Amino acid sequence: MTVALVTGSGGLIGSEAVRHFAGLGLDVVGIDNDMRREFFGAEASTAWNVSRLTSELGTAYTHHGADIRDRDALAEIFRRYGRDIAVVIHTAAQPSHDWAVRDPFTDFDVNAGGTLNVLQNVREHCIEAPFIHCSTNKVYGDRPNSLPLVEQETRWEIEPGHPYEAGIKEDMSIDACLHSVFGASKVAADVMVQEYGRYFGMKTACFRGGTLTGPAHSATELHGFLGYVMRCNMERRTYKIFGYKGKMVRDAIHSHDVVAAFEAFFRAPRSAAVYNLGGGRHSNTSHLEAFATAEKITGIEMVTEYHEANRIGDHQWWIGSNEAFQADYPHWKQVYDVPMILQEIYQANVDKWVPKA
Repeated sequence: MTVALVTGSGGLIGSEAVRHFAGLGLDVVGIDNDMRREFFGAEASTAWNVSRLTSELGTAYTHHGADIRDRDALAEIFRRYGRDIAVVIHTAAQPSHDWAVRDPFTDFDVNAGGTLNVLQNVREHCIEAPFIHCSTNKVYGDRPNSLPLVEQETRWEIEPGHPYEAGIKEDMSIDACLHSVFGASKVAADVMVQEYGRYFGMKTACFRGGTLTGPAHSATELHGFLGYVMRCNMERRTYKIFGYKGKMVRDAIHSHDVVAAFEAFFRAPRSAAVYNLGGGRHSNTSHLEAFATAEKITGIEMVTEYHEANRIGDHQWWIGSNEAFQADYPHWKQVYDVPMILQEIYQANVDKWVPKA
């Protein structure tokens, strides 16, 4: 088995996975039809990333512009490579709360139906290949907002001594809470990935990511928190803050650290595994703190606009625990924290986002 198949290969995590697994010596097959452009407009297009992958990796990367909703097109790709497929990394998704409300059918068809399509093809054509799924912490809905929080000067924090003080664990219930339309479609995908692991004995993992970030993000307002913070700062755009006084907290994990976790699972896979994967206590920030860090890096003052109403289903405080994953894969280590991430995003985009004098 010599092929790594990556859906959403032009996106942040997908493109990082392409490079990483090509670096391990696998031939990489990417599937991406630039739906991100359709979701969020031209500035969010991933076409530039696909072009760069094709140019840099040459024959080690083969791209298919298929839609994961297209069962016939998917089946043709999977039949072509069959049992040569050593791992499937599923990152393709509709990733936005706000966009999902505009078109629930497309959101569900991509996130839930598309995931089922990929799973079934793995079952039929390469059942021994580990299936790695980019899930999300939004499967927990707004349940984290019921945690006892304390307001501090620049952030909300969990009450000292709480069982989740070191980070939210996988034992948090996903039931009887508000998920958003997007969150519900990702729950459906997450549970189906687990089911194929348990019911069919496949090697599957759901990685419930916090804020996934890095310089390859095609950052836009509706998706890509830290990338969009830096973009707004560098382009002197107005950043709209939605509720919670701008003190809402996110943990943030760099795409490099995410894909290193994927490799660890690939080398020692399990069935129906579920892991929170995020920045944890090592790498987290509030919006206000992220603004201050961006200003320190660029010397440019943020322009912001505050809206009292928070986004429906948005987390007031999310710091996840990586304890479960690290217990199973103790050699995995995080490298990046928030200042490092923002500095790298700045350096990667300084020629593109800084206005010409």
